[in-house]
Amino acid sequence: MPSAAANVRNVVLVGHTGAGKTALVEDLLTVTGAASAGQSREQARHGDGEHRSTRGISLTLSALRHRNMTINLLDTPGYPDFVGELRAGLRAADAALFIVSAVDGIDGATRALWAECSDVNMPRAVVVTRLDHPRADFTAAVAACQDAFGTGVLPVFLPDGAAQGGDEARLVGLLTGRVVEYGRGGRHEVDEPAGLDGTFEAARGALIEGIIAESEDEGLLDRYLGGEELDPKMLLDDAETAIAHGSFHPVLPFARATNGAGPPVGSVELLDMMVDAFPSPAEHPMPPLTRCDGSDCPRISADPDGPLLAEVVRTTTDPYVGRMSVVRVFSGTLRPDATVHVSGHGRAAAGHPDHDVDEKIGGLSLPEGTALHPVDACPAGGICVVTKLGTAETGDTLSDRDDPRLLAPWAMPEPLLPIAIDPRTKSDEDKLPGALARLAAEDPTVTVRTDTETGQLLLWCIGEAHADVLLDRLASRYSVDVDRGEPRIALRETLRGAAHGLGRHVKQSGGHGQYAICQIEVEPLPAGSGLQFIDKIVGGAVPRSFIPSVEKGIAAQMAKGVATGCPMVDIRVRLVDGKAHSVDSSDMAFQIAGGLALRDAAAKAGVALLEPILEVSVLVPDEHVGAVMGDLSGRRGRVIGMEPLGAGDVGRTVIRAEVPELEMIRYAIELRSLTQGTGTFTRSPARYEPMPDHVASTMIRDRAS
Repeated sequence: MPSAAANVRNVVLVGHTGAGKTALVEDLLTVTGAASAGQSREQARHGDGEHRSTRGISLTLSALRHRNMTINLLDTPGYPDFVGELRAGLRAADAALFIVSAVDGIDGATRALWAECSDVNMPRAVVVTRLDHPRADFTAAVAACQDAFGTGVLPVFLPDGAAQGGDEARLVGLLTGRVVEYGRGGRHEVDEPAGLDGTFEAARGALIEGIIAESEDEGLLDRYLGGEELDPKMLLDDAETAIAHGSFHPVLPFARATNGAGPPVGSVELLDMMVDAFPSPAEHPMPPLTRCDGSDCPRISADPDGPLLAEVVRTTTDPYVGRMSVVRVFSGTLRPDATVHVSGHGRAAAGHPDHDVDEKIGGLSLPEGTALHPVDACPAGGICVVTKLGTAETGDTLSDRDDPRLLAPWAMPEPLLPIAIDPRTKSDEDKLPGALARLAAEDPTVTVRTDTETGQLLLWCIGEAHADVLLDRLASRYSVDVDRGEPRIALRETLRGAAHGLGRHVKQSGGHGQYAICQIEVEPLPAGSGLQFIDKIVGGAVPRSFIPSVEKGIAAQMAKGVATGCPMVDIRVRLVDGKAHSVDSSDMAFQIAGGLALRDAAAKAGVALLEPILEVSVLVPDEHVGAVMGDLSGRRGRVIGMEPLGAGDVGRTVIRAEVPELEMIRYAIELRSLTQGTGTFTRSPARYEPMPDHVASTMIRDRAS
């Protein structure tokens, strides 16, 4: 039977690629007996996550038992392209483990994520991994964490010098002074350690002072300064309380089993910390909640007997089972075959249709180590896997059908890298809409959109690796092959100057013919003027009934363009002369003549291309401001302002600029490279401006070919 909320810990693992998150999960599964020690690393892959060249690209869920507690571990991808999976893991968890390599240090994205978790007061701890590496340096790693994450980040265990790469390893508890030895004989505690030096005393003093600073006992500091020997048990209780409140952050060492023998160094200490210090679902604040119409509703708690409230945090498709949904239950109890209300957030424009329907769920399973086992219920606080939930997508809320509710969406980055796709065969074309709908249901960070002007089908992605994975899923999961192309920019044409144009459409080959001649004068107008058509006909050279036909033909030709296939805008046309035939002239003949006249005038006046300009806001750390501004200038951009952020974001600046859209197609990739993954940006359309001649000539030549 599933555990009650008080006996559950939901923990998300975050950190950059290569820090050792997945290896740590596998080791914990092995040491608790949830995975066989004889399994290879590949066999021990947990959950249903995908991996590409050892890099995790999806959220994976595993569960283990320690001291009669269930610990649900949510392993998130470290690569920034899969930030949607990271966001889902943060939403489903009640505490976070930041995994830091003792060899590689801390990247900018991890720093930013720490600040984000700090803003919502999420409990956090740091695990320093890869201590068995020859270049590992625990002291330097702790210093890097304190520099990156700020105060309250302190080690609670110190690895002995022999911990890094030998057959035997020792951890020293800074509060208790007890030593834990790891090796081929297993794990043993030593009551009377020897050889503790000044490093231990300095670290212990810093830890005690850090705990006192967060203690709710106001007299504790005076007692400590007065020389009183404080009870380690009391200090430990205060530390665990501060960890649960998100104000104190322990640093724990961790190393894989030395020479493949014995338990992982620090594994039991880490498990104990998660059980003792991390909050249960009942203690963690509930996400913001409303009714489906946006109105307020009463707050609820993690009560298994309360109203049902759950959220889909991940969706995937199994070739044999069908759609599988990872669901976090916040309140009530989810049961197989129950009918629930599915509520969405109205993102139809991005390819994620809104949901406001009742649906019967299928089977229910809970993770046990690397496997899933069917269960009869998942109460509040638990994370389960639901099959055959056909409508719900990632981010949707499940609630009681008689009293539907809606959880506020979690923060999700906007996909800013467009990829044009085209089905290879008629069969692929038929299957593509359904496959894209399923991709969008699984991944809220992808947007599917057809550009109404260029006619291209676009996948908006987070980055290049994200795009590769999406195309691979189309082929491998849904047997849809597509060709990938470059997105086309929706340009505009206008005239360079004034000119005359003659449109002559005369076809007489016996019987009823076609006859229409018109002469026009054209000139460009200011942006936003559209088409101004002026009738200057005198003497009935063009009959009154055919003058609207000329205007209609000119408007139709403007919509098609004359040089690149892009619409022509902002011109004035005067109809000054023409000829008609009493029998052969017609509405269609004068429409054709009007279009020919415009083409003739454009050839004489010259065509100028107008390109869309975007308003761009780039948020970067101060050390990258100069490089980003130089890059924007190289993209024909104009920087229009800079704004340092407030006290909560010291060291970051918003750069506002206007940049041609043509130069921004791959900016999501290039900004990440330029700022070491720490820069973000937003974009919105501003207006159209003339394209430089050297760029326009290339564009006209390419589109004419």
